[in-house]
Amino acid sequence: MMEYGVLTISLDFELYWGVRESRSIEQYRENLSGVYKVVPELMQLFKEYDIHATWAPLGFLFFNNLTELKDNWPAVKPQYTRNNLSPYSYIENAFNIKPCYHFAPELIDLIKKEKGQEIGTHTFSHYYCLEAGQTEKAFRADISAALDISTKKGIAVKSLIFPRNQCTQDALGVLNDYGISCYRGNQKGSLYKASVKRSKMEKALRLIDSYINLSGYNTYNLESCFSEKPYNFPASFFIRPYNEKFPLLGKLHLRRIKKAMEHAAMNKQLIHLWGHPHNFGKNIKDNMEFFSKILMHYKKMQDCYGMKSLNMGELCDLAGVYHAE
Repeated sequence: MMEYGVLTISLDFELYWGVRESRSIEQYRENLSGVYKVVPELMQLFKEYDIHATWAPLGFLFFNNLTELKDNWPAVKPQYTRNNLSPYSYIENAFNIKPCYHFAPELIDLIKKEKGQEIGTHTFSHYYCLEAGQTEKAFRADISAALDISTKKGIAVKSLIFPRNQCTQDALGVLNDYGISCYRGNQKGSLYKASVKRSKMEKALRLIDSYINLSGYNTYNLESCFSEKPYNFPASFFIRPYNEKFPLLGKLHLRRIKKAMEHAAMNKQLIHLWGHPHNFGKNIKDNMEFFSKILMHYKKMQDCYGMKSLNMGELCDLAGVYHAE
C-alpha cells in the first residue's frame, strides 16, 4: 500500500514536427519561437518547487541540422497510407528546414543538467502506431534510432510517450524488447480511448471535461500501474494553455486540476499532468502563472498529506521496490 500520493508531470517535446500536419510554421511561429523561453522558465519553476518531471523529446530534436539527422535516421521508415503524415516526406518536399523550428540539442542539454529532470523519448520521428500502413518492423527501426541517439548523448531511456497517445499491444511488446520500462497511457474510459480520428462530439466532451468533472478525478492506484511491464502511468489531465479569448476558463481548469490533485493526495494515488512546451510558447507570462498555481497547490498537498513529485523513471524505480517487497 502506498504511503503517499504522487504528482507526475510529463512533457511531449516536439517543436514543429508535432503540429506540421495541421498548421504552417507561419501560423504557429510565435508558439514555436516561444519554446526557447518556455523551457528555461519551466526548469526554473520546477527547481523552485522541487518538481521532478519527464521530458520526452523526439529523436529528431537531438540533431543540429538536417545533414546530421539524415546521417542517423533509420533505413526502414514508416510508409503511412496517408503520406502527408510522414516527416520524411515533409523533409523531401520542404523548401527550407530552419533549425530553430526543428532541432533543439541545446535545450535537451539544459534539461539533462538539472536534478530530477528525466529525459525519455517521444519516438524518433513522431511515430503513429495506429495509422494505416505502419508496421512493427518500421516501429522497431524508429525506436532503435531514438535509443541510439539518446545513448550517444549519455541518456539511458526508461520512459516513452506515444505520439497522439496511439498505443498498441504490439508496440508495448517492442518497448519490452528494447528495455523501455514505462509509458504514459490514455485516461481511462471510452472518451479517451486511443483513436486516429475523433468525432466532433468526442472532441467537445473532452474539452468540457477539462473544465467540468465529466469523467471523474482521473487518478490512479499505483499498485495497479505496477502490475506488468512496460508500466502504464496513465494521463490524468492535459494542461491547457491560456485562452486569451476566454480567460475565465483558466480558473475552471485550475479548479478541476486542484480537486483531482487533492483527491490523489488524500487517497495516496497518482495524478499525471502533461502538455507540450509549444502549447505555452504564446502568452508565456500567463501560462507560467498558471503553472505556478498548480505547483503552489502541490506544495500545499505535500505539506498536508505528504504528496511527492516523481518523474516516470522514478515511478519505475518505485515499482521495482514494490515488487521486491
